[in-house]
Amino acid sequence: MNTATQHSDQTLETSAVAKRIAASLRGAGALLILPASVLVLVPDGWPRWTLMWLLAFAIYAGCKWLTWRRTTMAGVPCWRQLAYLLAWPGLDVETFLQPKTSVGKPPRLSEWSFAATKVAVGVLLVAVIAPHVPTTQPYVIGWVGMIGIVFTLHFGLFHILSCSWRSVGIDATPLMDWPVLSGSVSEFWGRRWNRAFRDVTHRFLFRPLTARFGPRLAIGAGFAFSGLVHELVITVPAGGGYGGPTLFFLIQAMGILAERSQIGRTVGLGDRFRGRLFTAGVVLLPLYFLFPPAFVIGIILPFLEFLGVVS
Repeated sequence: MNTATQHSDQTLETSAVAKRIAASLRGAGALLILPASVLVLVPDGWPRWTLMWLLAFAIYAGCKWLTWRRTTMAGVPCWRQLAYLLAWPGLDVETFLQPKTSVGKPPRLSEWSFAATKVAVGVLLVAVIAPHVPTTQPYVIGWVGMIGIVFTLHFGLFHILSCSWRSVGIDATPLMDWPVLSGSVSEFWGRRWNRAFRDVTHRFLFRPLTARFGPRLAIGAGFAFSGLVHELVITVPAGGGYGGPTLFFLIQAMGILAERSQIGRTVGLGDRFRGRLFTAGVVLLPLYFLFPPAFVIGIILPFLEFLGVVS
């Protein structure tokens, strides 16, 4: 083979590699640029809870853009694409944009009522219960308010949005699916808790890494990424508790690997009762690391004060 031919082959190979890299990075720029812009542009004098919300929204918007840019949407009307981008908190782009074929029956009145009840429970926690916790317990006040916010948004309002879209024939699965019923750590994170984040990490991290390195490394990498994202949203605005969220999610990865191990199967972690106990322990006991006092007292409590529910 002459030199000219070798050079031509190398050029073609380099071009092919460059195209594969460009394809793998398509849409990922926003996921880097948006949070970085928030960190650079938000003035130091702004409340730290403002930085927390802006970072959370920037990361979410980056993930939303990534899923949309990396999905083939031939024949999907613009209004439906805009609805996915602006009016649905999930990241299940392929499901949301598919033609209405297998959505099933519209949500019943009982489901609408259940979703509204969760909003009411969240508002009750934030506006009624949190203010009545003794002021000598700021950490407790923050936790009550934080749980109320999650109930209002993730469990309540997002469920109402799901009902709204499914009532017009769009498959928008609720983001939360009775997490308390999880029989394993895998089930909790893989199917029942915040499907939006699960969808994006499974598509862009777990599946590619599993194909290349196997499921164990993919699980570890996926949860390590979750830890870093939560560090950015929790410990960076709080200015403390660094490493806690990453430790929390690494514990979750170890919990999944433990229940899938030979020892885990031998002691019966796959059993429904033991699995629930094990899952509750793995998820609940290390929550202190995920939400350190620096965040609960330094971010959530001032936000509740801004809302006027505590003083």
